Amino acid sequence: MSKTNQLRWSLLTCYGLAFSAQAADYRFDSTISRVVLENYLERSITFTELLHDDLKQARNGRGVDPRDNIRFLVGAGAKFVGRAIMLWGGENNLATFLARAKPFVDTLHKLDPDMILQCAVFEYVSNRVETIAIPPRVFTEFGLPVVTRNFRLADIIYTDGRPRGGLPNVPDMNRLEARMWFYFLSTSYIDIGIEAIHFGQVGLMDHNDPGHAAWIEMMTKVRNYARKNARRHMVICDAHTSPGRSGGKGGYAVGGKLLFDLHSFPMRIAETAGQPYKATLKVVWSDALYRKSLGGITPSGWSCTSLPYIVEFDNFGSNGPGTAGKDPFVWGWDEITWFAQTPEAERNAWLRYAWKWVHDSDAVAHLQMPGERVMSGFPGGANWYWANTKSAACPNGFNTEATIKEIWGTSGVTIRTDRPVELRILPLRSSGALPGFTADGRWHGPGWKPYAAKRFMIPE
Repeated sequence: MSKTNQLRWSLLTCYGLAFSAQAADYRFDSTISRVVLENYLERSITFTELLHDDLKQARNGRGVDPRDNIRFLVGAGAKFVGRAIMLWGGENNLATFLARAKPFVDTLHKLDPDMILQCAVFEYVSNRVETIAIPPRVFTEFGLPVVTRNFRLADIIYTDGRPRGGLPNVPDMNRLEARMWFYFLSTSYIDIGIEAIHFGQVGLMDHNDPGHAAWIEMMTKVRNYARKNARRHMVICDAHTSPGRSGGKGGYAVGGKLLFDLHSFPMRIAETAGQPYKATLKVVWSDALYRKSLGGITPSGWSCTSLPYIVEFDNFGSNGPGTAGKDPFVWGWDEITWFAQTPEAERNAWLRYAWKWVHDSDAVAHLQMPGERVMSGFPGGANWYWANTKSAACPNGFNTEATIKEIWGTSGVTIRTDRPVELRILPLRSSGALPGFTADGRWHGPGWKPYAAKRFMIPE
């Protein structure tokens, strides 16, 4: 086999371009059925800041080739990619993130048009929000005169200035400027192809909104915008919905109508007493959501006794790494850092255990796989977890990828062939060398490299 054909074959294998009918149904438009929603949740994965990377660059700031993340997500058959674009302060970076994200989103949707990419609109805002001008459309949407000004932090957050949940600058959704900020940010993400929004910790932001009227107003405006502008005319909304520690339900509803399309919460991993660094899952532990997801009428119109939900490997800092008894920390780590610091074989075995336990313990619960997530207090000082197989493209990968594929029951993804996929090959070198294949079989040079036999342009 020639080097050219070897490369083409390897790329087809990496991206899992199988040409057969998909078994699961991922079709929705304007509303989403329960079956389709749960199909997505079965293949959900957290990939924090995925879309912040610039596909024009060979590496991101953490040394990872962003094309390796594409290879992993598409090849594994991920369908719901959580927290792919977000702000946690640093609002002055928004325009850059959006500009980078749009071609990244388009690339993923060309490879898999069914994939949902989620943004996060969180419970923290910094003073850099004041670098962002309020567009005329936002004033108009809220019935205000159009003026020239930027967002004002003091008008978004609680007037008492007190931290909530250990955080400063928490938005008060009962304040008009907070609703305007959330609407602006949400619709900006919808415009680049985002189809899901995680709204963070609602409980921190509704202290002055006991009937959730302000939340409903903001989310109604966001959903109306999505109905006209989103890829499939809707946006799927969730938030962290704590049931508390007193046996209540997790979720928000008014008059039996649920605010969110699904619920989400951390896994709440329980330490195994007397066995350092070991941990399990329990139905009754801390403020876990298991069997406590509130039911009602969903935004899509169907009813449920308990709303389907995802549990994730959350990140929330460290508290005496290696020590016990500091719930919700797991041996002093947050969930993703605890998971990452376990030996590789144990880590992969624990993921298999967790997947089965979540399914067996609550029929509406789904485990969101750990893909990319920030860590805190990791031994040796690493700050990020990647599930990717360790390679030159992802030198700090944690080798969870194969286990995720095994659990999901796939080594590839089926991609629709109702339209040709055309993806630009980005140059690996900036020299003036002629385009062609290097000695190691990689394409270099600008332009397009067609794979005419299938009318596909193969991405590197």
